Amino acid sequence: MSTQPALIAEGIEATATLEDGKARRRPASTVRSRGNKPSMSLMIVLLLCAITVVVPLYVTVSMAFKTQAQAVDGNAFSLPAPFSVDGFVTAWNLTNFPAAFGVSVVVTAGTVIGTVLLGALASYAISRNWDRKLFRYSFFYLLAAMFIPFPVVALPQIQLTGLLGLDNPVGVTILHIMFQLSFSILLFTAFLRSIPSELEESARLDGATTWQTFWRLIFPLLAPMSATVGIFAFLASWNDFMMPSLITSNPALQTLPVVQSIFQTQFSNNYNVSFASYLMAMAPAIIVYLFTQRWVMEGVTQGAVKG
Repeated sequence: MSTQPALIAEGIEATATLEDGKARRRPASTVRSRGNKPSMSLMIVLLLCAITVVVPLYVTVSMAFKTQAQAVDGNAFSLPAPFSVDGFVTAWNLTNFPAAFGVSVVVTAGTVIGTVLLGALASYAISRNWDRKLFRYSFFYLLAAMFIPFPVVALPQIQLTGLLGLDNPVGVTILHIMFQLSFSILLFTAFLRSIPSELEESARLDGATTWQTFWRLIFPLLAPMSATVGIFAFLASWNDFMMPSLITSNPALQTLPVVQSIFQTQFSNNYNVSFASYLMAMAPAIIVYLFTQRWVMEGVTQGAVKG
């Protein structure tokens, strides 16, 4: 008989717990239902942003494959009928596309390699010597350089490259690396802070030097962030117009964006030639980004989380 009150008490307690659980779950469902509204708003904003990119891209592609008569009929959104590659042929010959493309590839490749290597080395030195004022202040100094745009220092850079004989693609590459270092070091430093220092300590116990520790252990771990930094450097260098146009003195050694601007007046009303030239210049950047965009998100996400 004495067990009955205990059983009754347990039943009451279980009922209270169940009711309490339901009461606690109600706000969660309410929160989820409320959370759907911001999600839908975000989808609408992203859709509008996508339209602003997709529509101009569609017009560029359709105009590039039209004949000259179709390109000037006033209907930019119509599909090419028939498809024509005459605009690509004319643009290829008029702008000497292979030479300009080769210069852009050399400048961009040098920029990517130099930015990744120098950024990784400088970031490693700063992050592992953060307690020293020289390295800490160097980091702040490099961050401050992010707020200085190239047009502000364009005239001194033009004079300096001319005096040093760097008024050519080599000088453009060096300047591209210098102007990309600040942002690259910021990303690398954030990523390096997420790498446990115990890994380096174990490597040093095995007899590895600082140089060996960096190249054999740290640099391979920086692969996601290296890909991110490389992609940003690629896009910035490939699409840059102002710096090559001001620094490079020889028109035959200009990059694609500058060559397109030089020959723009010769396109006249040949809109199909203009858009074909634009598409040929944009295609490498679009292809590279489509194949490497997942590394961009991986690198930024991992660099934002400290392990």
